[in-house]
Amino acid sequence: MISAVHFKNFKALRSTAVRLEPFNLLIGPSGSGKTSLIEALLRLRYLAGQATAPGPTSALAFLNGPQIEFHFHPPFQNVRVTLGCQADELSCHRLRVDHPPGLAGAGQWAELRTQLQGIRAYLLDHQAMGAPGLRSAGTELAANASNLAAVLAQRAQQAPVAFAHLVTDFCRIMPEFSGFDFRGVGEGHVELRAALRDSPERLSCENLSQGTLYLLAILTLAHDPQPPTLVCLEEADRGVHPRLLREVRDALYRLSYPVATETPRPVVQVVATTHAPYLLDLFRDHPSEIVLAHKQGNAASFERLTDRPDVLELMRETNLGDLWYSGILGGIPGD
Repeated sequence: MISAVHFKNFKALRSTAVRLEPFNLLIGPSGSGKTSLIEALLRLRYLAGQATAPGPTSALAFLNGPQIEFHFHPPFQNVRVTLGCQADELSCHRLRVDHPPGLAGAGQWAELRTQLQGIRAYLLDHQAMGAPGLRSAGTELAANASNLAAVLAQRAQQAPVAFAHLVTDFCRIMPEFSGFDFRGVGEGHVELRAALRDSPERLSCENLSQGTLYLLAILTLAHDPQPPTLVCLEEADRGVHPRLLREVRDALYRLSYPVATETPRPVVQVVATTHAPYLLDLFRDHPSEIVLAHKQGNAASFERLTDRPDVLELMRETNLGDLWYSGILGGIPGD
């Protein structure tokens, strides 16, 4: 959906741009703009949903303050959206939309606005995920996945085929389990329990490990029959053993490349962040999906790995994780 984001004086992102592919893995030190990119995408969703049509906004109102400009893939390549804010503010609150004149242009913006409402961001919290969920809150996964039990209970009823695929995938990756069941607890709440293989024992979510819960939440997104249009996932490697990071990557690939997984649904754009060299190693054959976030002093910038003319030669000698960890690629603390 989104082809590029341009930043001007937004926090540490003084003057930089980032191209977005179907799948994007961001690496870099703290304060290098990774979370700022996700915040910008969420702000775009919010402001695009506030008005039925963009009002006449003076170009002068955008000149002196920070700006974030969004460009889009076809069929919205002729639409440009700019967010603006005051120089002393941390979040943008003005929206300017440029689209072709007439009903056709207005129709393009109306359709794009609808798709922008599908942007979601997740920072998973295993403690919140362990609690029973309110059944009525199971429509879509919360930003911290606190309603995981309710979402899966509803999916088991309303989308049993998708739920069965999720369970099969989970049990393949975690062979000590054989499935899930649900138990009503309290008024209107449901508890998710994992069944141990070859045992009558059931483990509630609060007794599952942090990594198991994070993996289950990612699979819940990957097997969603009606997923968001764009998924941002912070710390995609969080709590997951290095040997299971390939499963995390492949689960997220299900969203971005549904044809490859024979899943009949539109492409979901993914923006994920990581600090794990082991996860980066898995993209040796897909360097175009890696975005380096650099920080020089108080300024930050983005660089796609394939924009580095030396990267392919470097990759012949060692793996990506070592190149990043050693500082050769940049995108490290104190860079």
